[in-house]
Amino acid sequence: QVQLVESGGGLVQAGGSLRLSCAASGRTFSTIMMGWFRQAPGKEREFVAHIWWSGGKTFYADSVKGRFTISRDNAKNTMFLQMNSLKPEDTAVYFCALRASGDSEYGYWGQGTQVTVSS
Repeated sequence: QVQLVESGGGLVQAGGSLRLSCAASGRTFSTIMMGWFRQAPGKEREFVAHIWWSGGKTFYADSVKGRFTISRDNAKNTMFLQMNSLKPEDTAVYFCALRASGDSEYGYWGQGTQVTVSS
């Protein structure tokens, strides 16, 4: 089993920055990819970014490209999301997720952290 714990959310003014962290524990040796998703009130959960655990290749949603940066620290089993130039429409609960070797989709999810961007 894998446990994921997000941190770093909060309230920030538009144009500001936040850095989210996601710490993984448990059977993390089989990690092949980790990602960030978000869900705004009344909306479906949407993809934000992902990173391949080996090699570090990244991919972003168009809505955050150029503003958000995903990274990871393999030694600490931790993933980060640096969010700059935040907009009110970035307000959501942000979730981290982990995809393990042999899985075709994300099988582990964190509890989420709230990000609120005021105008």
